[in-house]
Amino acid sequence: MTDLQESLRAELDQLREEGRFRELAVLEGPQDSEVVIGGQRLINLSSNNYLGLNTHPKLVAAACEAARRWGAGSGAVRTIAGTQAIHEELETRLAEFKGTPAALTLQSGYAANLAVLGGVLGEADAVVSDELNHASIIDGIRLTKAHRYLFAHKDLGQLEQRLDEARRDGRRRILVVSDGVFSMDGDIAPLPGIVERARAAGAAVMVDDAHASGVLGKGGRGSVSHFHLEGEVEIQVGTLSKAVGVLGGYAAGSQELRDVLIHLGRPFLFSTSHPPAVVAACIAALEVMDSEPELQDRLWDNTRYFKHGLEQLGFDCGQSETPITPVVVGEAAKAMGLSDALRRRGVFAQGIAFPTVARDKGRVRTIVTASHTRAQLDRALEAFQDAGQELGLAGSRAAP
Repeated sequence: MTDLQESLRAELDQLREEGRFRELAVLEGPQDSEVVIGGQRLINLSSNNYLGLNTHPKLVAAACEAARRWGAGSGAVRTIAGTQAIHEELETRLAEFKGTPAALTLQSGYAANLAVLGGVLGEADAVVSDELNHASIIDGIRLTKAHRYLFAHKDLGQLEQRLDEARRDGRRRILVVSDGVFSMDGDIAPLPGIVERARAAGAAVMVDDAHASGVLGKGGRGSVSHFHLEGEVEIQVGTLSKAVGVLGGYAAGSQELRDVLIHLGRPFLFSTSHPPAVVAACIAALEVMDSEPELQDRLWDNTRYFKHGLEQLGFDCGQSETPITPVVVGEAAKAMGLSDALRRRGVFAQGIAFPTVARDKGRVRTIVTASHTRAQLDRALEAFQDAGQELGLAGSRAAP
């Protein structure tokens, strides 16, 4: 065994000792409100497929037709020969959807954050970031030479202090960055207060709407629409792999932003563009979101019902305000134990532990979708009650 193999094995042993080692869950069919894993049918509470669009007939048909018409792949990066008319059609639709002059697609939401932060910020600039922002924002900041100023989660007073520091330090561009919806806790950023303080300091605002697009705002247009801040947020980053149900990411903003990212956004410059089938399915998803608003309504009806049920059982759901509803239980082993107990009862809800969340904030993170039936949610709540009682978790009392 080489030194590398030995050290990797030791690291894996530590993960097992801490209860954090997990095998990949392999789905044996489509992503839906119920999935099959290891031959077992399970109610799925682990998917980001908020509106159930990944299996929508219009998306499937659009993907098949595009593959026949445009081919299986694009064959090049966008700046050489990989920009097809269908790519630009999607970007026009995205700009209209987000209410911005322009938009640019990238390979993922993760890549979008890397491209924006790396393309917009230089060593003369500053980025002011919420401490609980997504890992892609954190990594994007690490890859820039910009000066970094963190503020405590949703703490507008500390945000104001950090902005004052950046101004006193003479930074050229100052960019305030926040998730729109925080992916682990399901709470919503105080975007009006962020915009107000950024404006007072002459700073720009960037919001990552990965978990807000399709969920918040009119027609699922995200946190900017939710707070009626159209035209007040310079950069909106999003994903096409959650509520949209397909794959990819995008940055929406000014035409100048799009042009800068085309020339300086390294993930854009050095990655092959999306296959036409993916692009066509994304276009179809935007059309469905506009034509079937009842999907968003159903998502929120299910969210309120399930969240209320968990709270009635006494579980700690933190500060969740969205379909992301954590069940916080403490250390990693407890979170993984609850996840395993739920699976034995027919519910797929993954445990989340350090380093994704703090060491004492291990949880099972649940996400309901528009596709769940009331009967499925009731069965899931029964499973939570039984599993909680089996494990002796605080807050798993019988429903009143």
